[in-house]
Amino acid sequence: MIKINGVNHFAISVGDLEESIDWYRKIFGFEVFDTSSIPQTGIKVAHMVGNGLILEIFCPPGGCNLPKERTIPNEDLLTNGNKHISFGVPDGTKALEQLKAEGVEIVMEAKVDNTYGIFIHDNTGNLIEIFEEKGIWWDKIQDFERSVPALMRK
Repeated sequence: MIKINGVNHFAISVGDLEESIDWYRKIFGFEVFDTSSIPQTGIKVAHMVGNGLILEIFCPPGGCNLPKERTIPNEDLLTNGNKHISFGVPDGTKALEQLKAEGVEIVMEAKVDNTYGIFIHDNTGNLIEIFEEKGIWWDKIQDFERSVPALMRK
């Protein structure tokens, strides 16, 4: 078994790097700590950090938009591959109000297995879930972490 430290970063591709940097800064408080490009490709790269998470943003010249079915949560489940980024929040209702106030596109609200999530699109159409970290399901995770501490330790 390979010991991992946790999630290092997550990465997305976008159509407009500066617009996406501004969006992630405004909506989630991420800040740029590095920019670069991939040699011989023209792909610009920005690395942002926020609340202990690293976001890597690629902006390829002539990149393609996501197909419509990849932007709808339940339809996207029919395509193999990564699904979405999920950010935890203590209060989903408050987060929903804040997202609406910022003019963020709300795709759907999900209430499944005693959980509450809000699916949104970023400025490029990438799917993001805002997940309320409370309730029966969240309590199960906390109980599991306490019962199997070696798996959850860094």
